[in-house]
Amino acid sequence: MDVYEAVESRRAVRAFSDEPVTREVLERVLAAATRAPSSGNLQPWHVYVVTGEPLAELKRRATARALAGDPGDEREYPMYPAGLTSPYLDRFSAAAAQRYEALGIERDDLDRPVKIAALNSEAFGAPVVLFCYLDRTMGPGQWGDAGMYLQTVMLLLRAEGLHSCPQVMWTMYRRTVSRMVGAEAGLVLFCGVAVGFEKEGVPAMRTGRADMTETVSFIGG
Repeated sequence: MDVYEAVESRRAVRAFSDEPVTREVLERVLAAATRAPSSGNLQPWHVYVVTGEPLAELKRRATARALAGDPGDEREYPMYPAGLTSPYLDRFSAAAAQRYEALGIERDDLDRPVKIAALNSEAFGAPVVLFCYLDRTMGPGQWGDAGMYLQTVMLLLRAEGLHSCPQVMWTMYRRTVSRMVGAEAGLVLFCGVAVGFEKEGVPAMRTGRADMTETVSFIGG
């Protein structure tokens, strides 16, 4: 798979099979991802790879919180800026509508938040979840580094025939996650990434993207 194909085929998959992912593949991907860009070569990411019974137990605990209507732990960073305006709000709303439809949840369903949280806390059936942390002393530049690192990981997963789904949702249950993985108090949970093989027979959902001309300006040349 070349780079263009990996980029084109990468999407947030929300239905995984129970086919296991070998440690050999995970180690190969994560070893290669160490070459991701990093300003000043700080490499600020700390990743915990959770599988097997530890992941099953984490899913049970998080799902119990979700089904109980637990609003989650206090946010350590905002998921989205307050007061989104066009065109950002338009893109967000369109993507959200697609996700709800793909998950079989009506937008006017009063139990929608609980149902969505429960699906997320199961990592959509993924057999592997990567939890990416950063040191609390890091700034916006290093958060950008972490994003580039995770994109590198997700593209390498595609090269291995795997899919992924980044999940900021896990920050809602950050205390549960940190207890399970043994993360130090000096680390902040950036997000989780569900990893696995896509489940067959489930309609694929792919959100749209703004045309390049909406976000790119060529100057000179």
